[in-house]
Amino acid sequence: MRTITPPASDFELAEAPWYLPVSDEVQIFETAHQAGLPVILKGPTGCGKTRFVAHMAHRLDRPLVTVACHEDLTAADLVGRFLILGDETVWCDGPLTAGVRHGAIVYLDEVVEARNDTLVVIHPLTDDRRLLPIDKLGSVLGAPDDFMLVVSYNPGYQSVLKELKQSTRQRFISLDFDYPEAAVETQIVQKEGGVDADVADRLVTAAEKVRNLTDRGLEEGVSTRLLIHAARLMERGIDPRRACEVAFARTLTDDPDLQRSIFEVVRDFF
Repeated sequence: MRTITPPASDFELAEAPWYLPVSDEVQIFETAHQAGLPVILKGPTGCGKTRFVAHMAHRLDRPLVTVACHEDLTAADLVGRFLILGDETVWCDGPLTAGVRHGAIVYLDEVVEARNDTLVVIHPLTDDRRLLPIDKLGSVLGAPDDFMLVVSYNPGYQSVLKELKQSTRQRFISLDFDYPEAAVETQIVQKEGGVDADVADRLVTAAEKVRNLTDRGLEEGVSTRLLIHAARLMERGIDPRRACEVAFARTLTDDPDLQRSIFEVVRDFF
């Protein structure tokens, strides 16, 4: 029976994604990779978790297989399934299996969105066994030394129904991410947004004010990603106030009162 596996070249990064370290996260990640340890990245939306994983994959010269987790994700979606091609039945590797075969970094983004019964499939890969059982083939795939499993989630969205089981959580080491301190975030916005230091500084200072509105009902503060969106619009000629409006004021909330509060903050700086 024929097996179809996407080539490793499909998952290779041509260029190194720019990333500015804020602590010892690069050293911890590299050491975890050397030790064969899986890693959890925890932090709010748009704070750089996915960019960090891509940066590290390129730094370690490993393919990066990314899976966006959701509530309909099944074990077969991760491991693989049989398909009929013409008059032939073939086995098609899922992203997890392909990642194991290639010694890749497999990144399960927003892992708490996946069902617990689906996540059980990763357990043998996250302990000393480092094995992936493929029940439908009646075989077991051993992970090479270069393979690494990384998952991420946003603790702010956790609930009783969406939380990692301890049996899964305690297989990983954890790195906490947050919005960078102002000086670092200004550098990131300036570099990624293409604006000068003054504009980047005003965007970051405005963002800090907006983040304080979480006490007034805003679910989550403006992310570094959204600040970069605003900066890119400004750099291409969009009026700063309008850029902030469409990049994050109307994105963060539909509540008219909260939107007005965000507009007031923006007007203070632009």
